[in-house]
Amino acid sequence: MKETVNAFLQYLVVERGFSQNTLAAYSNDLNQFLTFAAAELNASGDDAEDWRRVDIDLLNAYINELRNVKRYRDTTTARKVAAVRSFFGYLSANELISEDPTENLGSPRVGRSVPKFLSEGDVKLLLSTAADTGTPEGRRDASILELLYATGVRVSELVALNVQDVDFEESFIRAWGKGSKERIVYLYPEALTNLRAYIGGARAELVSSKKGETALYVNQRGERLTRQWVWNILKTAAKKSGVDADITPHTLRHSFATHLLQNGASLRHVQELLGHSNISTTQMYTHLTDDHVRDEYEQSHPRA
Repeated sequence: MKETVNAFLQYLVVERGFSQNTLAAYSNDLNQFLTFAAAELNASGDDAEDWRRVDIDLLNAYINELRNVKRYRDTTTARKVAAVRSFFGYLSANELISEDPTENLGSPRVGRSVPKFLSEGDVKLLLSTAADTGTPEGRRDASILELLYATGVRVSELVALNVQDVDFEESFIRAWGKGSKERIVYLYPEALTNLRAYIGGARAELVSSKKGETALYVNQRGERLTRQWVWNILKTAAKKSGVDADITPHTLRHSFATHLLQNGASLRHVQELLGHSNISTTQMYTHLTDDHVRDEYEQSHPRA
């Protein structure tokens, strides 16, 4: 059974172009289901016949395990069930099973959560506080926060940036999103100036012992930063500035999108800048701007 799961994961990489982060999530979810199914079926090895023995009762038992034994949230359960659905869709499409047992499978209803974002004032306070430093690490951290808000890139995209991904003449960076999709994201003048200063100053100091390093953002050893490192940088800056301590790098991405829409950007343009393949994903930000539109109406209409 394990070999079939591995073949599906390979398909996701080769045929679907899934990122390593998405692949890791699928691998974790499917291997958890594999362990459960193998125990229930008393199966061993990789006999395709074992997958044909999976039915709706086993699947419902698995969902019960996730919700009532593991006590997972509905969002987590729904994600794990979606991975199982995709897997059996693959088995069916490749005629490894004759019927897809997940066709009538239920799943927890999950409403889309409201994205958390900062006010423009809080963003300004966060960035100005971070910029008030003299160490190479501090100047790097300030550049990171400025770039996150200037471009709305995901933290995984930020840590993957190389110096050559920055185009100073055209004022943009080249980011690589989910599925290795390339997109161009523009920089406002202050962000570009700060980035230029970081590369020529703080970064040059940090990579002095690692001349061949291509990463844009590096640690004190001159090596590429990790996602967790960026999270810690933001937490420290939030605490120092007095801004909400629960913010994450994605909060700055949400703030980027919300502020653009509030200031008149079109939904299509924001979709392109965020790298969303489906505009329905970007539409989750529109209701965040409803209160802004109402405030503008009440302040501007002569009879409001």
